[in-house]
Amino acid sequence: MGLRRVASIGMKPQLYALWFGLLVLFAHAETGDETGRDTPAAGAVWVVKIDGAIGPATTDYVVRSFEKAQANGASLIVIEMNTPGGLDNAMRDIIQAILASPVPVVSYVSPQGSRAASAGTYILYASHFAAMAEATTLGAATPVQLGGPSSPAPPDSPKPQPAPEASDEDGKQDSDSPTGDKGGTAMERKMVNDAAAYIRGLAELRGRNAEWAEKAVREAASLSASEALEKNVINLIAKDLKDLLAQLDGSSVEINDENIELQLADKTIHVEAPDWRTELLTTLTNPNLVLILGMIGIYGIILEFYNPGAMIPGTVGIICLLLAGYSLQLLPVNYAGLGLIIVGIILMIGEAMVPSFGVMGIGGVIAFTMGGILLFDTDIEAFRISIPVIAAVGVVTAALIIATVNLALKIRHKHVTTGVDTLIGQTGTALTDIGDTGQVRLGGEIWYARSDQQITEGERVRVVSVDALTVSVEKLPG
Repeated sequence: MGLRRVASIGMKPQLYALWFGLLVLFAHAETGDETGRDTPAAGAVWVVKIDGAIGPATTDYVVRSFEKAQANGASLIVIEMNTPGGLDNAMRDIIQAILASPVPVVSYVSPQGSRAASAGTYILYASHFAAMAEATTLGAATPVQLGGPSSPAPPDSPKPQPAPEASDEDGKQDSDSPTGDKGGTAMERKMVNDAAAYIRGLAELRGRNAEWAEKAVREAASLSASEALEKNVINLIAKDLKDLLAQLDGSSVEINDENIELQLADKTIHVEAPDWRTELLTTLTNPNLVLILGMIGIYGIILEFYNPGAMIPGTVGIICLLLAGYSLQLLPVNYAGLGLIIVGIILMIGEAMVPSFGVMGIGGVIAFTMGGILLFDTDIEAFRISIPVIAAVGVVTAALIIATVNLALKIRHKHVTTGVDTLIGQTGTALTDIGDTGQVRLGGEIWYARSDQQITEGERVRVVSVDALTVSVEKLPG
């Protein structure tokens, strides 16, 4: 008891230091850290790079970069894109930032070999200028995230009008269209129609090809750079950033009823690289890490229940669960999957607290695995839990449960080594004559005894049963 108390007291400074460090970390994340970073010259051209799937971390990085560029008096913001697409809410947050920006924005699909697919196409249409490098593509903008509500358009964004439906000579909608009334579920048609109207509104706002924009949504159409320029989807083709700025120099754009002419000659170029906060957010919104953090949190809490006062497992478990919860609220969660995971967690904790010889534990593993597969409601690979990770977590958890059950079975088949039941079968010596009452010595202990036989002092006896503090004995033969 004394050792446990000393250990517990010794742990308090470490826990205080841990909590203090976390508070400093999150406070630092809110205020940001510009120490050691060069401050660009006023009027510089800011370059913001989107490389990879668009998610919460990308949105945070782009929106904060826009705010910094505007505060710095940037003359132009260039979004250099290479993306396969991303989450609907993240995309719309970026588009809202573009539409509200007082600084002209150009989306530039670069370098060669890059693409602006799905969400990237919407962002390109929303920008004041659209450009592509040679050997790049855009399009395939059919929404793939199902089940989640989309964000409303910003107040100052265009109000898209419903797109006309393709029809045949009989006035019926074209059944060959993958998104026609006769194809897909009602929810899918609703999402496609919403996305088509949204991108058409952006195209009309910027004076670009609205018909092809809708085709990109309804038919997943794609274009090369030269085709996009020919069809008035983009404004220009540029081989690199320097060429892009040279072609845009002298161009004008109307923002907030004010005509702005771009003067880009000899302007400083500032590339706003993702900071540590963006990297941290990218890591925390990795679905695979969310699952792993959740499991570490569960294991930590289970260990804390098994060994109350250990502190470290419980503290680490709570922190991991909080981080996993924070990540979940940023990602498109399927609540059926989340419910299965919660049921799995309850069953696994139940197995740890009240062993059921694997019934609850294995059921918990199955529910947890199925929940992990269904957890994130999106077809975008970057925001889905990979099957190998789910399998690894399931196998490790199942192995721990099997080991626990195996240990419980071994303990169950062992002979009893403590308690009064261990006296049965033991032999001793009668200290007095025994009939209805008497005394015997068993090992180093003296017990009251009784017997159905007449036993005299000094005879050897064997314990037959135990009743409270009295043993029933019989005389040993010979």
